[in-house]
Amino acid sequence: MARIDYCDTSKSNERTKEILGKNRNANLFRMMAHSPSYFEQYCRLGGAIRHRGELDPIIREIAITRTGILCEAPYEIVAHKRIGKNVGVTDEQNEALENWEAATCFNEVQRAALAFTDEVIRLRRPSDATFGAIAAKLTPVALIELQLSVGFYIMTSKFLETFDIDMQPVEQVV
Repeated sequence: MARIDYCDTSKSNERTKEILGKNRNANLFRMMAHSPSYFEQYCRLGGAIRHRGELDPIIREIAITRTGILCEAPYEIVAHKRIGKNVGVTDEQNEALENWEAATCFNEVQRAALAFTDEVIRLRRPSDATFGAIAAKLTPVALIELQLSVGFYIMTSKFLETFDIDMQPVEQVV
């Protein structure tokens, strides 16, 4: 059960209601709607990350799902495994993300992105070797987008866990 009540959206402004409708009134967004201005900007950046970048969507989604795993945010993991599947992440890859280092289903670029993701989350910053490996495989634009995707979903995972956001059937929210 969530640590505070979800926003009473019947009292929300029209813009907040519109954004909530576009996002299927998911619990994550119903909680965030307590702060309409932050909520709107959060959704703008999230939309840019998911729909406007150069970064390969498979790389983006395996990195986001791995972020949810490392941040221990089940809501995020479930949601992005489904989103990933919709953009081409295989069931085998989704299942292997817990222990990707031992898996053979990821290509060289995907493995470099996963190593980068792990180090962004676990270390102060990625090592020079890890950074160099992914920087050699992505354009500067895609590299920036990868880091911002991981950072955005660290924040999202921590928000989900801080407020103990209730899970919903994934087909209702993704």
